[in-house]
Amino acid sequence: MDNFNKAICSYITKNWIATAKSKRAFALDHGIDDKTVRRIADDADDYKITLESLNKICEARNIKLSEFFKLVGL
Repeated sequence: MDNFNKAICSYITKNWIATAKSKRAFALDHGIDDKTVRRIADDADDYKITLESLNKICEARNIKLSEFFKLVGL
């Protein structure tokens, strides 16, 4: 399960957070807390992203969770 969380956080960090204006801007644009974004980006090895946070990110990007998991390769 930890590998899934790490893969999810790594994908979000490399493909979406890294291209955002800032972590705060990413948080605002995706309806999640800045602290959550920092934990996804900076603590991917230990952070367990919640389904709620992942769903908010996907909704903001107009993709279904199933599509996201395909992108990540899960």
